[in-house]
Amino acid sequence: MSEASTTALIVGAGMNGGAMALALARSGIDVCVIESRPPLLDWPAGDYDLRVSALTRASQNLLDKLGAWDEMRAERIAPYRAMHVWDAAGRGTIHFEAQEIGEPDLGHIVENRVTTKALWQRLQALDKVRLIENDELVAFERTSGARARIRAELASGRRIHAEVLIGADGARSKVRQLSGIACTGWDYDQHALVATIETEQPHQATAWQRFLPSGPLALLPLDAPRRCSIVWSTAPDHAEELLELPEAAFNRQLTSASEARLGRILGSGPRAVFPLRRSHASAYVAPGVALIGDAAHTIHPLAGQGVNLGFLDVAELHRALLNAMRRQRPLGDLAALRRYERARKADNLLMQAGMDGFKRLFSNTNPLLRMLRDNGMNLIDHSPPLKRLIMRQALEGRGSSALLHRPATP
Repeated sequence: MSEASTTALIVGAGMNGGAMALALARSGIDVCVIESRPPLLDWPAGDYDLRVSALTRASQNLLDKLGAWDEMRAERIAPYRAMHVWDAAGRGTIHFEAQEIGEPDLGHIVENRVTTKALWQRLQALDKVRLIENDELVAFERTSGARARIRAELASGRRIHAEVLIGADGARSKVRQLSGIACTGWDYDQHALVATIETEQPHQATAWQRFLPSGPLALLPLDAPRRCSIVWSTAPDHAEELLELPEAAFNRQLTSASEARLGRILGSGPRAVFPLRRSHASAYVAPGVALIGDAAHTIHPLAGQGVNLGFLDVAELHRALLNAMRRQRPLGDLAALRRYERARKADNLLMQAGMDGFKRLFSNTNPLLRMLRDNGMNLIDHSPPLKRLIMRQALEGRGSSALLHRPATP
């Protein structure tokens, strides 16, 4: 049985966990990362990940400051300069343009594996980082005393000692379970079908989203002018039907569901379906332990904010831990960790509630509500100041960490 010691032990090296490890290591903190399934680092040319994220400017800034953005851009990213949203059951529509707020784009559509690969490669190059692959956390305890530490046991029999344990291990977080932190939530009555498609007309670097009574359909632009990634949220039975359709029949249904905004769907790749669920941890921290990303909260994907909320977690936890170091406090000190929880919990709950509200509003067939939402969408569309406010907030996110913001202009 081998034993090792580190300052920060991170479980999970996905997008949020990888960013957390990189941020701490670049700040001079020894980090150990446990990943049960190492990320994919190579794939055939022309092969696209089924899972993509719409990264905001705040997320871009964080990844840029961590040294990962240039590698992601060299691999494959797709900026989108506009977003068009319309209601299938009414006449409401909103169109956003980046030029209205003097920005080159509204964000970037990036395959999840592109982000994960860039972070993993950066971690491999740092002396402050120890990566443990194909292993998993099975138990941990926290010692007592003024300099309390975490003693973690892995499936392989290894034992890792650390000042702080960070759970970045997803919605079914083992760190959260072993910490005894409760998690509340519910399954949505929707599954998300994802695929990569070829369209008859170019996407115009625009994210297209149609709100159907059964759920939103998003066509997200990729690097080629006629290639999009789709996220189609719909009833579970309908999602399974779509999954089993022959390609030609699926393409016809997707053309109809999107009102042929990009012409006919000419081709579609492999499809996958994921159940949608909202969850929220009762606490983000415990003595010596912090949760980030999906380990702390999951959200409906209709606004594509899941990973962005996780990056905001990363930035604020990084700030809280550096503050503890400056005060010569252990990184696992509960008072230090609660600074992070206070910075993020209310905002995450607010975003969850907002997405739930949108989901219920647009899936409701009540004629009065339909009229109200149509009028509301059209009012926003014809109010430039309000549109600019919404775009700026969506692009920049909320957070006070320096990792989230561009350097000030001299």
